[in-house]
Amino acid sequence: MKTTTILETLVLAVLATGQAQAAPLSLQDATITATYDGSAADVLGLDHLFAQEPGSNTSTLDPTDSGVEFLTADYLFGFDFAKDGKLTIYENMPIPAGDYKFTFDFGTTLPAAIASFTLLDGSAADGVPGLDVVDGHTIAVDLGGLAWHGDYASITTQIGAASVPEPAVPALLLAGACGLAISRRRDRRA
Repeated sequence: MKTTTILETLVLAVLATGQAQAAPLSLQDATITATYDGSAADVLGLDHLFAQEPGSNTSTLDPTDSGVEFLTADYLFGFDFAKDGKLTIYENMPIPAGDYKFTFDFGTTLPAAIASFTLLDGSAADGVPGLDVVDGHTIAVDLGGLAWHGDYASITTQIGAASVPEPAVPALLLAGACGLAISRRRDRRA
C-alpha cells in the first residue's frame, strides 16, 4: 500500500470520527419581538410590565432570571428565555383545542445565527410541539397539537448556534498513528 494511500485513509478516518455538536446560543443581551397567531398585540412583554400597549410584544431577558419574559394576552402561555439559550414554555391554565403559533425574532442582537431549535423536555404534554428555525434570528413555535398534563406544566427547548466539530478520542488516536507512520517512513528512507 502506498504511503499516500495510507495517509489519505487515516485523514478520512480522523474526519469521519469527529462529532458535530450544536453549541447553545447565548441570549445574554438579546431583545426579543414576539407574535401570537400573527398578532403583535396578543403578546405582553416583561419590559412593559405585561401591559397591553403598543410595543409590549418586545422585551429583553429578565435581569433577575426569576420570571417569564412574555405572557399571551389570554394568559394561556408564558415564555421564559434563559441566557444559555433555553426556552421554557409554561401552560398557565387548561388549554382548549386551537391554533397556538408563535414567532420570536431576535433581530441583530444575537452573537451568532440561530442554527437549531430542539426539544429538551416535553414530558408535561402529549404530542410534539412544532419547533422551527425561520431564519438566522427568528424561531417559530406551534403548540396547537399538544395535550397538556395540567395547570402550570412546562416544556423546555434549546436554541443553538451553528454546529461545531468536536474531535473524538478515536480521531486523536488516528492522528497520532498517522504521525507515527510518517515518522517511521522517514526513518526507513534515511
